[in-house]
Amino acid sequence: MKMESKKIIILPDIRSSLNVGSIFRTADAVGIDKIYLTGYTPAPVDKFGRIDKQIAKTALGAEKTIAWEKVESLPKLLTKLKKEKFYLIVVEQDEESVDYKKVMAQAKTAFIFGNEVEGLPKKVLKKCDVIAEIPMKGEKESLNVAVSAGVALFRILDNG
Repeated sequence: MKMESKKIIILPDIRSSLNVGSIFRTADAVGIDKIYLTGYTPAPVDKFGRIDKQIAKTALGAEKTIAWEKVESLPKLLTKLKKEKFYLIVVEQDEESVDYKKVMAQAKTAFIFGNEVEGLPKKVLKKCDVIAEIPMKGEKESLNVAVSAGVALFRILDNG
């Protein structure tokens, strides 16, 4: 019997609708099953039923084909996913990170991409199974969150 493969993305406190839309489009390209939007991350449709035009512009319809859910509490979501045996991969810069090229997805994997400026707090990093870092070779210390998502998702999912 084949084990169920499930891949999800969690986007906590992403400021830009354009980044969210771009990540939806990438998620569709790599076969992500669902995206969780937490904190103030904008959703494709707000609580009043209005479409976010910037998400729609960059997602090019992927916001309609990828399941998504707005969730208030990131810690509660992470606890729930751990109970469901998800392997939590956070893409972030940290002293305890490993090169993203060495990270392999599991049958049930959640990818977490943090805020464009602040990243993710240590308490979130501690709940994750691995901290994957994309090494920077130039003067800038990080990539745009949507670009990071594309680089990491294609590489890590190709490893598994």
